Amino acid sequence: MIEIPLYDTFSKIEPITKGMSGDKKYYIETVEGKHFLLRIADFSEYAQKEIEFEAMKHLVARGVPMPSPIDFGTCNNSKCVYTLLSWVDGVEVEAILPTLSKAEQYTLGIEAGEILRKIHTHPAPDIVDNWAERYYSVINPRLKAFRSEGIPFVGDTIILNYLESNGVLLNNRPQCHHHGDYHMGNMIHSDTGRLSIIDWHTVDFNNCGDPWYEFNRIGIEFPAFASGQIDGYFDHEIPEKFWSLLAYYLAASAITSIVWAKYFAPEGLQDILKLNTDILRWFDDMKNPVPTWYLNDFS
Repeated sequence: MIEIPLYDTFSKIEPITKGMSGDKKYYIETVEGKHFLLRIADFSEYAQKEIEFEAMKHLVARGVPMPSPIDFGTCNNSKCVYTLLSWVDGVEVEAILPTLSKAEQYTLGIEAGEILRKIHTHPAPDIVDNWAERYYSVINPRLKAFRSEGIPFVGDTIILNYLESNGVLLNNRPQCHHHGDYHMGNMIHSDTGRLSIIDWHTVDFNNCGDPWYEFNRIGIEFPAFASGQIDGYFDHEIPEKFWSLLAYYLAASAITSIVWAKYFAPEGLQDILKLNTDILRWFDDMKNPVPTWYLNDFS
């Protein structure tokens, strides 16, 4: 760590254990009173971390409220790669939503949707393969795994049939840069009442793809917030095709999570199974693509 150029100014280095990232993370204070987030990863991740750092610079330039990229390089005798970011003060949105009225939740969701739309103005690389091929290369093996070793539930064939018959929806989809993990836990509500988006280090489909895919982590625990996020993203003009794709992405994500939970997070397996049955209820056994929790009037 001492090879980091600003290291001599660090007056406080506090490890951060929260989160699932493989990076080592530290809260940093400097003698000048500045606050930073320091992330350290193995050198094998250098190329990916450099791409992330450059993308963050472009997104900040586009006005996305997020940590500012400060410095990037190698440390620990070139065995590690570090990323230094500005620190974002505030509270996670998922922690404050229960304290807000539905109208306030909706307003905050509007802001989250507007920010996501701004993120998606950053284009995907020109060399990226078409979205349908990329998506199927990941999701089809997972669906095969569910069929062979998943846990059956009432309505599972309804979801599987919906996915099979609606794959055409993924054809010719535009692609853009993704945050990678856009959900309430990665949104910080500052003292000024504004949102900032954190944790730009989840690599999902190489952080680019169909812009609407990023709604697969939408916070339906708070319907007013989730509805606001959709309305804010589309400026209240929601394309009909969006609903069918939302149902597709939510259903695919939920049913393919069952095998993962079975082996890697058995304590959460019942929650995943409940999510699948909830999806069937929200979308009326996949017959109505507009979910029952969506409303556009929370005044």
